Amino acid sequence: MTAVETGRVRQFAPAAAEEPTTPPNAPARLIAAMALAQFGAYLTILTPVVVTLSIRVAQIAPDSKTSALSTVLSVGALLALIGNPFFGAMSDRTTARMGRRRPWLIGGITAGFLGLLVVATGGNIATLTFGWALAQLGVNATLSTLTALMPDQIPAHQRGRVGGILGLMTSVAILAGTALAALLDGSTLLMFMVPAAVGLLTVLVLIFVLKDRPAAPGHFGRYTVKEFVRTFYVNPRRHPDFSWNLLSRFLLWMGLSCLTTYQAYLLIDRFGYTTDTVASGVLVATLITTAGLVLGSSVGGWLSDRSGARKPFVFGAGLVVAVGLAITAFSTSFGVFLVAAAIFGLGEGVYLAVDLALATEVLPDPDDAAKDMGVLNIANALPQSLVPILAAPILAVGAGTASNYKLLFLLGAIVAVAGSALVRMVRGAR
Repeated sequence: MTAVETGRVRQFAPAAAEEPTTPPNAPARLIAAMALAQFGAYLTILTPVVVTLSIRVAQIAPDSKTSALSTVLSVGALLALIGNPFFGAMSDRTTARMGRRRPWLIGGITAGFLGLLVVATGGNIATLTFGWALAQLGVNATLSTLTALMPDQIPAHQRGRVGGILGLMTSVAILAGTALAALLDGSTLLMFMVPAAVGLLTVLVLIFVLKDRPAAPGHFGRYTVKEFVRTFYVNPRRHPDFSWNLLSRFLLWMGLSCLTTYQAYLLIDRFGYTTDTVASGVLVATLITTAGLVLGSSVGGWLSDRSGARKPFVFGAGLVVAVGLAITAFSTSFGVFLVAAAIFGLGEGVYLAVDLALATEVLPDPDDAAKDMGVLNIANALPQSLVPILAAPILAVGAGTASNYKLLFLLGAIVAVAGSALVRMVRGAR
């Protein structure tokens, strides 16, 4: 307001309305470094999930490969489930001079590297399980911290596009991992350690680019066992949007995990591939999936940012994923499966881009961003544990001599539809 004198009366004229300010864009080099680290971390952990761990298990236990793979994956995913919120909470509270995010980024990927070395050199299922558990704990410490950089460093108006870039990097990592597996299939050690080395180097790049600050001493209370246990409970009355998003994400990742976990065995059991040739088949399928994902993540993230809407895109993405899974269930040739992979990738791309942006808008406490994003990541990690456990009896239902993949993928499509429907319950975002 400005004062205006008129005789003895002092009046106030309205000042020009203050323009709402838009936060500056995040630096391009930071976004590039985050994308590179996302690529490297997922290359490290998803290459085994998609192809090389299946090959390794089949080499060691060919007659019980399905049940053995379920054991290894379930133990590793269970530890990832516990580790995600724990490492996120530790990152939020870290007061080290190098910042609160850097120590967990580099420490986690280093532990993952060592775990995969154990997997590559172990000679029995017990050793593989131990190595995979260490790898999951380590890489998920990195991933939970990396995910927290979105609310930390990226303004809201960029999150759909940045989420699209990060989602794209996830699938590019799968593509690169399957290509490396096919290229290095003559060496078990290299199949695991080359992706792990790339992951370590890419996270180092982010460490040097990231402007990180330590947590304020005394800002957080002691992180007790009680506090850790409470991490796994979200009061749906106090945080309904966060709770609905968590449940929606869990169900959609159940559907996504059906294909990523059993793609290699589907090619072996239904389409005649062997452990020596399946990596090349997975590579072709991943190329097709990635093409769909590139389109979905880039267009979906851009449209979501432009419109300001999140929920319609997440809802539609879940339906597209379900269509891809349903076609996979009834596929009778590798060509039909590739059509399903393209549709699946399109839906997955839109989902990965937009749901991450949606999640950052419904966090209970911005100061606990890494912990809360770690809780959300439970919805990604838990399906990796549950799907192998639930799939074992499903694959045996009426299967005879072949696994019942039709039932598995149809059930995956159903839960994906349910997950996409639940996002409509989120009220705090469009």
